[in-house]
Amino acid sequence: MKKRLVTTTLAVALGFGSLGAIPVTKPIEAQAATINVQNNQQAVNAKADQLISLAKSLIGKSTYSQAEYKKTYPYKFSCATFINYIFEKSGVDLATYNEDYMVKQGTYVPKSQLQKGDLVFFRSKTTGTDPDHVAMYIGDNKVIHMADPKQNIIIADMNSKPYYTQNYFTARRVLPTLLPANPATKGDKIVTSAYNLVDKAKLGSVNDPGTSRFTKLGFLNYVYNQNGVNLGTTSISELMKKGTTVSRSSLKKGDIVFFSGTIGSKTPTVAAIYAGDQRLIVPDSSKVITRVILFDWYNQRFITAKRF
Repeated sequence: MKKRLVTTTLAVALGFGSLGAIPVTKPIEAQAATINVQNNQQAVNAKADQLISLAKSLIGKSTYSQAEYKKTYPYKFSCATFINYIFEKSGVDLATYNEDYMVKQGTYVPKSQLQKGDLVFFRSKTTGTDPDHVAMYIGDNKVIHMADPKQNIIIADMNSKPYYTQNYFTARRVLPTLLPANPATKGDKIVTSAYNLVDKAKLGSVNDPGTSRFTKLGFLNYVYNQNGVNLGTTSISELMKKGTTVSRSSLKKGDIVFFSGTIGSKTPTVAAIYAGDQRLIVPDSSKVITRVILFDWYNQRFITAKRF
């Protein structure tokens, strides 16, 4: 329900939901849902079908867990880690295990206009303003979700129980906004190159692209060079002086975002690739990770962003 650390083969922050029955009628404020004209609907539908097929294949193979996220059989998921897993395995990175961050991605879509692959949020708690449960719409007024410890993963009609009708919160369309444009932009290509190294790159003091070993800045230089952009610097501080400054509200895929190690400092210690829709690809201490810029650490330490 709220962000917390979990212990498993992977320590992560996650969100979970329980099926209460307290109505909440006020949705979050958001813009109307739109289709990215650079993506064709056929590709969006194909991705949605892939997500749904994977989600259904996990029925009977997964159990509900608030405290453990296990990505191998027997799987263990909360509502949010289940959604994150099926998107991640289908090549769409939500970059978060929290439904209160998921609800800020994509675009708002009215309940009457839901399409396959949309994220549907519910709120049964009486405090706070964020949702405490997330599901995926699969068509015909139905959602698939990790419901609770008794039901585990189920397909449910949203008119079948008071929980769904009374606690419906809002919905977000993350397809196609999390997919590359068609045709792909240079920003898309930079992001794709970086994502391709997430599970391969090893970060440290050695920079050897041939063995996928990089320094933090070496990783950035490599990714951008692969796409015809020469950053031409050997320090993050010097990199921050280059390019064209863009505001946080104007970020586009392929921009580089700078963060300080200390709140309030203007000295950058982290430079990350903006992957679109609040997502970051971050060369960390030992590997490349993905996060949302909404996460407290990044949200509080943002300095500036540059476009190259």
